[in-house]
Amino acid sequence: MRPFALFLALILALAGTARLHAELVWTPGQGWRIEGGALAGLVGDEARNALELMNEARSAEENGGVRKALKQYKRVADRYPNSVYAAEALYRTGMIRMQRKEYYKAFEAYQNMLQRYPNSEKFSQVIAEQYRIASLLLDGSRSYMWGMIPGLKNRERAIEYFEQIVANAPYSDYAPLSLMNIARGHQKLKSTEEAIDALDRMINSYPQNLLTPDAYLKLAQTHASLVDGPYYDQASTKSSITYFEDYLIQFPGDAGAGSAEKGRAEMKTMLAQSKMLMADYYYKHRRNYKAARVFYNEAITTYPDSPVAERARVMLADVDARLAGQNPPGVPDAPKSEQPKRKKRFWLF
Repeated sequence: MRPFALFLALILALAGTARLHAELVWTPGQGWRIEGGALAGLVGDEARNALELMNEARSAEENGGVRKALKQYKRVADRYPNSVYAAEALYRTGMIRMQRKEYYKAFEAYQNMLQRYPNSEKFSQVIAEQYRIASLLLDGSRSYMWGMIPGLKNRERAIEYFEQIVANAPYSDYAPLSLMNIARGHQKLKSTEEAIDALDRMINSYPQNLLTPDAYLKLAQTHASLVDGPYYDQASTKSSITYFEDYLIQFPGDAGAGSAEKGRAEMKTMLAQSKMLMADYYYKHRRNYKAARVFYNEAITTYPDSPVAERARVMLADVDARLAGQNPPGVPDAPKSEQPKRKKRFWLF
């Protein structure tokens, strides 16, 4: 490479690096200026025009002329995308939209900035602003149209925004927070399976995060919410028990340990009751004492210290006597279980 060409390439490379680390500073008397000796990324008339538009926009913003400010900032971002001013124009646009509670447009402006200028020094600030927008929408805030007319509540949009934050900054503190809020949003929308997916992604992607214990506990509780009763399929019951136990093993001193112990006991009782129902079915209706014996044993194994297990032991003694051809001892009647209001999952017999 010729010396002149090498020198030119070096100058261009340094200019690009300077643009990435340039700091724009605004003062009412002087307008925008670039500190640190960085280059604007423009020369001649383009540089003057871009700076003039930025000054007009900020002056209008300071004086309450938001429409003019938004118009001029848009011109800068569209006409001079390779300048040091473009990222700042998008950032100021997002801030104005936020002040006007135009949350959708604010998020869009910030997203455009992140996609076009991922090396901006304001990256973390923009992620924080996006998180604030998503949180406001999830909690029921309404995005305004033209800064005057409130729209409808839109928690679905909030969930989309949280997902975008996870994609934008997967290694930031906002990613696990966003996943927790995605789960919370789906729970508000009664989308339980989607909530479980978000919590599962949280504990697998961020196992050492401070929020991980809470994610385990919520995951166990969410699985428990799918349980319809001892008459139905117990897949959710088993999953809930697994996550309660994982939580108690991994985080024994956590504040939610008491709640987890209670939840695990309830789910193990539910699972033991389902085994008893199967055992009673074979005992009473099929006279299949070998099958009944299997399920009574499973009820005891599932929760040995429960009242359910106590009755299972009595029934097991009766079954063993019958299988041995002896007169069985008296056995207690099975407690009446509450009939479920609706069915979701069915037994296989």
